This record gives sequence, structure tokens and C-alpha cells, in this order.
Amino acid sequence: MSSASLPENHRRLVTQALAALDVRNLVLSIHDPSFPSLPHEDLGRGSPYSEGAARFLETAHALGFTGIQLGPQGQTTEANASPYDGTLFSRNILNVALAPLETDPAWGGLLPPGRVAALARTRSHSSSPGERYRQAFRTQVAALDEAWASFQSKRASADASLAIRALAGRFATFRQRHRAWLLRDALFDVLCEEKRIPDWRPWADSLDGRLWSPRPGEESAAAARVADLESRHADVIERYAFFQFLVHAQHEGLRERTASLGLKLYGDLQIGFSPRDAWAWQGLFLRTYLMGAPPSRTNPDGQPWNYPVLDPEQYFEEDGAGPSLGFRAGPVLRFMDARMDKMLAEYDGLRLDHPHGLVCPWVYRADQIDPLRAVQHGARLFSSPDLPDHLELARYALVSSPQLDRSVPRYADGEVTSLTEEQVRRYSVLFDTVVAAARRNGRDLGDLLCEVLSTLPYPLSRVMARYGLGRFRVTQKADLRNPSDVYRSENVSPEDWMMVGNHDTKSLWRLVGDWQWRGTLRAQADYLATRLCPEPESREDFARTLASDPGRLAQAKLADLFASRARNVMVFFPDLLGMTETYNEPGTIDERNWSLRMPSDWMTEYRERLRVDAAMNLPGVLALALRAGGAPAREKHRELLAGLDRLAATLRGT
Repeated sequence: MSSASLPENHRRLVTQALAALDVRNLVLSIHDPSFPSLPHEDLGRGSPYSEGAARFLETAHALGFTGIQLGPQGQTTEANASPYDGTLFSRNILNVALAPLETDPAWGGLLPPGRVAALARTRSHSSSPGERYRQAFRTQVAALDEAWASFQSKRASADASLAIRALAGRFATFRQRHRAWLLRDALFDVLCEEKRIPDWRPWADSLDGRLWSPRPGEESAAAARVADLESRHADVIERYAFFQFLVHAQHEGLRERTASLGLKLYGDLQIGFSPRDAWAWQGLFLRTYLMGAPPSRTNPDGQPWNYPVLDPEQYFEEDGAGPSLGFRAGPVLRFMDARMDKMLAEYDGLRLDHPHGLVCPWVYRADQIDPLRAVQHGARLFSSPDLPDHLELARYALVSSPQLDRSVPRYADGEVTSLTEEQVRRYSVLFDTVVAAARRNGRDLGDLLCEVLSTLPYPLSRVMARYGLGRFRVTQKADLRNPSDVYRSENVSPEDWMMVGNHDTKSLWRLVGDWQWRGTLRAQADYLATRLCPEPESREDFARTLASDPGRLAQAKLADLFASRARNVMVFFPDLLGMTETYNEPGTIDERNWSLRMPSDWMTEYRERLRVDAAMNLPGVLALALRAGGAPAREKHRELLAGLDRLAATLRGT
């Protein structure tokens, strides 16, 4: 099913239904590697800048989606594909679509005709996910090296074409504009290659290890070392910048494409730092603590993420200007401003990954032999005034002992029981930089999506309430035995974001099979009947019908998102397309993680699944949600419902 093959009135009717349900945003979530490619451009990993991705985005628009949520787009390594361990400023060069370097006149023929198709024919279809990723990584870098050599040769030619001269001018402008982070990130590669150790920690206790945060008295030596490295490795540094220029330019093209389709493009403000960033910005971090996730409903054992923690004592610095001493933004806030301004220049909105890390991070000792045990016995950075096992955290405490409930675990949402407005303001310092940057860049606060899942500590809830921001509600996790459970759709607020699942959960289509096998399908059907069938006398028949048909139950589970009070709905791509695989199993190190892709013939598979209710039938789902409003809604939207029913039947082939 392509956008051209959809019924002409599909988007119009879906848009009308969303308005009738007061759903303002319908966002499709997909990470870069999962995008489909056309066979002749497919090296084994997806890219949002490919021709296959462009066709998919056109279909997403035609289906009625209003936005696209991407994952983190930083540079990953050959050994680690996790986007949440990618870089903060450099973009992932694995996303560069190579085919335009052959065919687009603006790129001046940097690759010869047929090169990408030849590379695509060499990719493995049978190797493990990890090996496919590594092969794609190596093949991509080799092709980019060829493009770089071609650019150097063409640029140096006395009869360089107008296209190459224009390209050289754009590249020079890009390098100048982004010099600060380009140099830092490129020098990391230079030093790793020089020392033949890709991990900087073995040489951390050297001048190179602290090149950007020298000790007192080392400043001149560090500056001289940077100048020397920049001079001796000028070609390597320029090559790094050229690769970044390519991927940044193609991202600009993606933004133009999504804007022309009326799709908002959302980025992912990851909470973690890559090793490259940990090296480059180490002067901003606490020395003895790391950030992780405490035990929770989602991860009962907790997770030692090994992410650095920004130093609160560097949020501000003294300002000696003027007659009275005051404070101004310190190194940490200046870093946050630089990061935020770059991201908001590249996206229409942002998903705030684990906003707890901006407000009340869970920290654990960095020097413990067993990281898991350390994170399980960690503490909240700003809520630990007198813990005997974390006495050094007292200096950062924003609350006093009487404001804590000692009868609950220290990671419990209700550990902090009360806060003054001034305390909330102090918890909110980093979060405020995100909000200020959004306003400075002309974004609506509603375009900041807070990834709050099973835990919402009181300080974070107060900070989010300051700005009227909602949380994520992942309905597949709902406890049907607990009427007050946070994931039940009847407990949501209008500002919340509804979703059946996300990149860290099972696909809905896998779940309905699990529920059927476990004998819990009827419990799901009974719950959905209370949400979608307003007439009590009809609920038993409705529930029985759902319980007897997993496909229809899945459609009802999706309809539940739209029948809630929430004005925002997000759908992860496997839940749309009927795919049963899991994208990422949280808390595990497995090469299958981050590898799930849409096949090149995804449209054919989607169409076939729709025929048997094994993929999201959006018109049918919206019709179910509208009918949940009862007889008044059915009467008011009679014509719209009839149109949606016809669309749903067409998609099913009936």
C-alpha cells in the first residue's frame, strides 16, 4: 500500500475523526535504523534520508499522522549500535543516503554511477543482526571515504564544476559555524587512533585524557597540544567534518520534506552521554557518581547506565561585574544552551528521554566493583540530606529531613512529601534551560514530550506541573486489577501522551498472542468493553466478541488510546504495521536490540495483514473510539462514521 493507493479521502476522514475526538497530535515513532530502503540503496541499515524512507513518510502522511518521532541520531560505534549511547552533537554518518551522491547534481557526482547498487548486492541477508550492523558500518565508511577522496580531487581541479565549487562553499560555511564541537569530536578519533585504544579511559590520567578540562597549570600545555594535533591531523579533521556536513545537509532535506507534508519532526533528547562526549565534556561532571535507574516496576533490579552526572556546582558562576556580586549561567548551563539550540534548529519538537535525569537524577557510586548493587543502593542527587552511605550528597540537597518519608524506599515517588515554590524552582534549573530554549526557538511547550513511565517522583511532578506538561501512558502495561493504575486510559490527563507500546516494549501483535496463550485475553476484553461500549447491556456481547478474536481485540486496544481524554497519541511502527518482533529488550545486551527493520516490501505485507486484522486499521480504530462516546456521539458523527466504516472495509478488502 503506497500513499497513491490509499483511498483519496483517507487523510481527510482521519483528520476529521481526530478533531472530533479532540486528538491534536498523532505521531508515528520510528528510529533511524528501522526505516525501509529500496533494494538498490540498501546496505543493511535503514536511514530516514533514503528514497525508501521518503516513500514511507509520504504514506504516513496519507494515513493521517501529524508527526514523526525519531530516536537519538548521534554517532554510534561499530561495537555498540545503541542510539542512546550515541553522540550529542555529531550526527550518525550511517544515516547518509549514498545514492544521492551519485545522482543528485548538487553533490557533484561524488560517487560513480552504479556504486551504491553494487554495494547493496554484496550485503549479507543471512548473518546475525550484529554482523549485519558491523558490515553495514564498514561498508558505509568505505563508501564515504570514496566520496571524500572524490571531493578532494574535484575541489583541487583547476576546472572544478559549478556544483563542486558551490559544495565547497557550503562545506566551508558549515565548518566555520560548527567548529567548536567538530574539533572536539574529531580529535577523539585522532587520539584513539594514535593510541590504538578506542576506549579513552585507559589514558584518562594524561594530558590527552583531560585535553578539554586541564588541571590548573596545564592550560597552556593543553592549548598547545590541541594546536599541534589540529595541525598534524588537518586532513583527518577535515574528513570528519565533511562526513558531518553530508549527514547534516541530508537532515535539512528531511526537514524540508516533512514540512512540505505537514509532518512535525520530533528529536530525542537522550539523557546519557557517549564515551566521546564523556571525554570532551568531562570537566562538567561529578567525579564520584554516575547516573542510572533505580529499582522500579519497569526494571525491578534497576539499571546501572554508567552515564556521567552534570555537576550542580557548575550550573552557575559568580558574576563580578557591576556594583553587586551576582550569578550568571555557568559552564553546565552554557553547555545545555548550546546543545538545546542545535537540537531545536533541527527538529520541531523534542522527546525528553528520562526527564528525571534533569530534575532528580538517581545516582550511584562510580567506584563500586558491582555496578548493579551500587545502583540498587543509590540515592536521589538532590533529595539526600543525611544518608549515612551517601554523606557527600548532602551538599547538593534541596530538601531537609522533615520533608522526606523514611518509611518508603528512597527511590519511591513519594519519598519527598512537600516542596516550597523556591525548592521547585531549584529542582527545575536544568529543565528550565530546555523550556527556555524551546521558547527562544519559537516552539510550543506542547512539543516537549516527557518520557515519564512507571515512576514520577514528586519533585519531577511539580516541575512538569509548572509548565502543564503530561507524561507517557503505555497502556499495554496497565494493571487491570488496580483501578488507579497510571497506565489505565481512564486515569490520563488531556496533556498526556497515549501509546500501546514504545521502543522498549513488546509489539501489540506479539502481546495479543501472549495473552491468548496465557488465557488473559478475556480480562483484556472485559476491560476494553468498559472503555469502548457505553451501553452496559451490550458489554458482555462486545467483550465476548473481542475475546474470541485477537485481531479485533488488538484494534480495540488501539481504539482505547483515542477514546481517552488525552489529546496526544503516539504509535510505534511495529504496532502500526503488525510486526511481532521486539525492537529493544531493556536491561539486556543483545545484538538483536536496535536491529528491527521494515522490509523493502513493507507496503505489501501491511496490506496483507490488514485483510486479517493483523495490523492497525486506523479508520476502523477511530470509528470504534468515536462510538465509545455513546448514542449522542454516534448521531452527531453519523456521516463521518459511515465514511470511516467504508474506509476500514476497503482496507480489509471486504
